[in-house]
Amino acid sequence: LQTMSGNEDDWLALKPQEPYPSQCCGSGCKPCIYDVYEKELARWERAKAKQDKSLLTKKKEQSSNSELNPDTFTAFNISSVEQLTEDTYQYKFELPGNSSLRLSLGQHIVLRGVVNGLEVQRAYTPISPGNAEGYFEVLMKCYEAGLMSQYIKTWKKGDMVFWRGPFGGFPYQPNKHGELLMLASGTGLAPMVPILRSITDDEEDETFVTLVGCFRTFDKIYLKPLLQDLARYWNIRIFYVLSQETSLEKLPWSYQENTYIGRLNEELMKTIINSCRRKPFVLICGSSTFNEDMSRYLKAAGIEENSCFVF
Repeated sequence: LQTMSGNEDDWLALKPQEPYPSQCCGSGCKPCIYDVYEKELARWERAKAKQDKSLLTKKKEQSSNSELNPDTFTAFNISSVEQLTEDTYQYKFELPGNSSLRLSLGQHIVLRGVVNGLEVQRAYTPISPGNAEGYFEVLMKCYEAGLMSQYIKTWKKGDMVFWRGPFGGFPYQPNKHGELLMLASGTGLAPMVPILRSITDDEEDETFVTLVGCFRTFDKIYLKPLLQDLARYWNIRIFYVLSQETSLEKLPWSYQENTYIGRLNEELMKTIINSCRRKPFVLICGSSTFNEDMSRYLKAAGIEENSCFVF
């Protein structure tokens, strides 16, 4: 009997841990961390029923071949850290040789962090081109009270961090939509960038794009040089909506004519939609309240749900 209970303890020690709610990034990943847990639990139950521990050794918790994988976390090296605004950073991660992440447009990857012994996971969308070789870049905003932010703030060049993915994405096809209307709040700009780049890089792609970037102030607009470059293309227009600026006069003159002060409300949405050259297909990315507000304003402006995609 003694050996039996000792054996029970051994098996319990090997039982997979159920994830904490904080470990789920809430982005509808396939597989979700809970799916991975269910799979590992089923494997553990099979092994326990057969009393065969060797059935558990297939478990690949972290892969070291630097290939991104949806099921397991892979370590990547931070090669540079650039501060963009007071609370936003751009991180560059190394890929071995000249390999690339090969993400399709707007796909996100999930970061794992450990803070005070608690594991957290969050989804981020790389802003580097999907075919970038030897590296990928991610835009990250740090929040005062954010668990993941506390972890990210400790990063420096040379650190190893763990990612898995890719997930989601917008099934973009060149020339499928006459015009894309992109509504982005803050770091919600991230999934829009690879799509914009793919349109401007493809001479055959004649899709019109209207990007509306919502930020608090002029200083908080991310990636200004890149956005200025993109706005030079004949088919790309960029508007800014700044909720906490007081007057346009303070802005550089090149921004004055395409910037609105205040919030992106129902009235402004109608103005922007009316200025679109074709009936737009809308991409939305921001906080959940932003996404809900935008969906509501679009409905009021006569844009149906099947003409919208929320990241």
